[in-house]
Amino acid sequence: MNKSILAIATALILFTCSEAQKTTLEQKDVFNETQIKESMIKALEWQEAHPIFALHPSDWTNGAYYTGVARAHNTTKNMMYMAALKNQAVKNNWNTFKRLHHADDVAISYSYLYVAENEKRRNFADLEPTKQFLDAHLYEDNNWKDGTNKSKEDKTILWWWCDALFMAPPVINLYAKQTEQPKYLDEMHKYYMETYNRLYDKEEKLFARDMRFVWKGNDNDRKEPNGKKVFWSRGNGWVIGGLALLLEDMPEDYEHRGFYVNLFKEMAAKILEIQPEDGLWRTSLLSPESYDHGEVSGSGFHTFALAWGINNGLLDKKYTPAVKKAWKALAASQHEDGRVGWVQNIGAFPEPASVDSWQNFGTGAFLLAGSEILKLE
Repeated sequence: MNKSILAIATALILFTCSEAQKTTLEQKDVFNETQIKESMIKALEWQEAHPIFALHPSDWTNGAYYTGVARAHNTTKNMMYMAALKNQAVKNNWNTFKRLHHADDVAISYSYLYVAENEKRRNFADLEPTKQFLDAHLYEDNNWKDGTNKSKEDKTILWWWCDALFMAPPVINLYAKQTEQPKYLDEMHKYYMETYNRLYDKEEKLFARDMRFVWKGNDNDRKEPNGKKVFWSRGNGWVIGGLALLLEDMPEDYEHRGFYVNLFKEMAAKILEIQPEDGLWRTSLLSPESYDHGEVSGSGFHTFALAWGINNGLLDKKYTPAVKKAWKALAASQHEDGRVGWVQNIGAFPEPASVDSWQNFGTGAFLLAGSEILKLE
């Protein structure tokens, strides 16, 4: 009888503990500062243990990832982030990737510039490869700039796809700031305007990924099954995330700053308007039913940008509930081991993701978002 009572008591204790643990998990505060920092470090540790890149360790995928690492360090000052930044820079010999007229291949230099700005040891960082790239990219003639590239339709400007507005402009802007050479910023603005004039839809307040998705008023225009234009979530995430990075380092008195502020606000209002109820944007922004599930890379960039706007006084508090809803959903997309799931694979238009799909740039977007969520009041 005593054994039976003991068994029942033990079972009750175990049940109570289990229920308590379940309640604790359900009540886990994803907005707790410690919790956010822990989730960010877990994402870093997992990604560092599972390196991946599309072409080379210095390519755009790592460029986007280590931009997130840099912003995470900027907010938290945790030296684990700086160690990761320095390790990859040294391994890469501070080199960009090789295509001097392709914006993707200088994205990695954002992390190099960040290290250079924050490293006390003199001459630790080697920014000569970045300078060589930017000088060639901005000032050398090539067949995209002069409009004579006929090998691929519509690729006749330097930044012919909207993703480029994340890859190169923040690097050029930061380089201009650090070297005190505004000529680089002026060149950046010139090429930014080419992309804006070609790909920005002033009616929808969103960017087409490239000319294939710009409506020309004919039967061949690409459209979603619901009849709406195709606007890719990550593509627009690249742009608005890049705008936040640009405005962070752009001089307050720069003559064209107003253009970037206005563009940022226009896009932010649209992104807020079309946010799904569960917090995560779908891969096709105007046709969420096409792939009716959240996607983390685009959503991470959107969350970062909106939170940055709030924290820097460009967006009012009406955006705060949307940002918090988005972060809650982003946090739920992280696996227990730190991996960030629901990331659409490398692509150029809306496609599905899954709970297990991941990419390093998705981790970068997660870290970017977390770096600004930590600053929300």
